[in-house]
Amino acid sequence: MRPTRSAAAAAVLLLGAAALSGCSAGGSSGADSGELTFITDKTWDFDTFSAESKKDIDVSLATTAYADQEAFQAFVKQSFRTNKSPGLFTWHTGGQLEELVAEDLVAPTTDIWTKAVENGDVAESVRDLYTVDGEQYCTPISVDDWVMYYDKRTFEEYGLTAPTTWEEMMTVSDTLVDNGVTPFWNAGGNPWAFVWFQILAAGTDLDLYTGLTTGEVDWTDPEVVDVMNIWLDMKEKGYFTDPGSKVAAETQMKDQEVAMIPFGTWYASTLTTVGLESGTDWGVFPIPNVNPDQETTPVAIETAPACTAENSPQKDLGLEYAEWWMSSEAQTAWSEQEGNLPYNPNAEASTEEFQAIGAEFADPSYEFYLRWYEAAPAPILTASLDQFTGFMTNPGDPTPYLEGIQQVADEYWAGN
Repeated sequence: MRPTRSAAAAAVLLLGAAALSGCSAGGSSGADSGELTFITDKTWDFDTFSAESKKDIDVSLATTAYADQEAFQAFVKQSFRTNKSPGLFTWHTGGQLEELVAEDLVAPTTDIWTKAVENGDVAESVRDLYTVDGEQYCTPISVDDWVMYYDKRTFEEYGLTAPTTWEEMMTVSDTLVDNGVTPFWNAGGNPWAFVWFQILAAGTDLDLYTGLTTGEVDWTDPEVVDVMNIWLDMKEKGYFTDPGSKVAAETQMKDQEVAMIPFGTWYASTLTTVGLESGTDWGVFPIPNVNPDQETTPVAIETAPACTAENSPQKDLGLEYAEWWMSSEAQTAWSEQEGNLPYNPNAEASTEEFQAIGAEFADPSYEFYLRWYEAAPAPILTASLDQFTGFMTNPGDPTPYLEGIQQVADEYWAGN
């Protein structure tokens, strides 16, 4: 599987390099026009959103989207070695952003952030996610809380209600299994193999989860082994979809094959693409604590950065667009189009589901933490995705998989 994906990535990289170098000197790069080159790994409808920016700031997006994560990252990194690097591209915060900053590949956005925080357009805590060595880089397209999406049709059919505790969620799962419905979506590979480890580890002990991101906790720690065994037990009970399935999670929910999907609030727009409507076909609830004695309920957050390459001929245009994306006008338009929860408090959520969950998450009984994909150092992230995928496809004693991650972690922390 991996050689095939790597070969595909290499092929796209070669094509991308040709495209980047093939523009003649007389060709238009968009540097002096209102069309901004935008490279993304997201499935959102940027073409429609581009009409809003054209209307507000007279800048539109010329979007190229990549479905394969390896191909996307290869293309973006290749572009930095040319004079055709994008004016705007999506990326990830955490270790992956730090890698680009260390090589001076990303334009700083400190002035934009200072203004936005002073205007009340974004929380200080969000700025922290974009801060590397005291400076800010990139700006957020979205800041999304992780919730559990559930199929209201299936729940109604079997007389179920949204659970508020882990015990209740396991009881719901047993009922679903008894009726031939898989309770939870679960996937292997890059990028989603981390999802259930994240839920189980943070829901058991948030300090344990955090310690794995800082090197203060070993992967072979008995508590981590216990987390993996909970995962194994859930799998053995038939709670999860096939991690190797090529059928998208939203399609499985549309066909009522799976009842619950853990994802960020950005996923609402993806459900819409298969005809599932908020409030009618699906709802959301906070993911409960595995450990009921944990004082707060942890909520994973992720953010989708829009970054500008430092050497891009469209640098100024890219930064202008990035700043506009943080405005209440842009965030309201984005929420109306994508159905997610806007991070700008002066913007309005477009769905009642997210208005309600946004109000609930304002309660201090919830504590926010950074999603594993951004929180983990890059080498440890890669190792964990590989080992989690192995664990899901060949379930059993988790120790060898954890030892595999620990070996990489030891090497990483020894040099950092």
